[in-house]
Amino acid sequence: MAGLNKVMIIGNLGKDPEMRFTANGSSVAQFPVAVSRNIPTQDGERREETEWFNVVAWNRLAELCNQYLQKGRRVYVEGRLQTRSWDGQDGQRRYRTELIANEVQFLDSRDSTGGGGRGNRDTDAGDFADADDLPFE
Repeated sequence: MAGLNKVMIIGNLGKDPEMRFTANGSSVAQFPVAVSRNIPTQDGERREETEWFNVVAWNRLAELCNQYLQKGRRVYVEGRLQTRSWDGQDGQRRYRTELIANEVQFLDSRDSTGGGGRGNRDTDAGDFADADDLPFE
């Protein structure tokens, strides 16, 4: 029986996407997304708790995120969790868990941030040629 690794989050970008290219020319964008929730305390009050997700988008989706997303933007991200490891310069083993995105929806209205719409890894480049052509919800 196959397993399931699917994550869906709605939150705000903690900083602008960082775009880079791999040795074979693939584009990759990374950005943190903060997801907050209110939880009740023992004294009946509510306090906000925030969880940070490291999001990674590849190829055309990375280019769309880099072009249209900015710090503070509200986004829906769907994808899978992946943990990678490496040896740091100090010889210690390091781990990082990332949300590998296959869909990103820009939830802010176009008027408030200058763009909005949706992207996924299967989108053709021509579908998002200009900000005026983006689909809005």
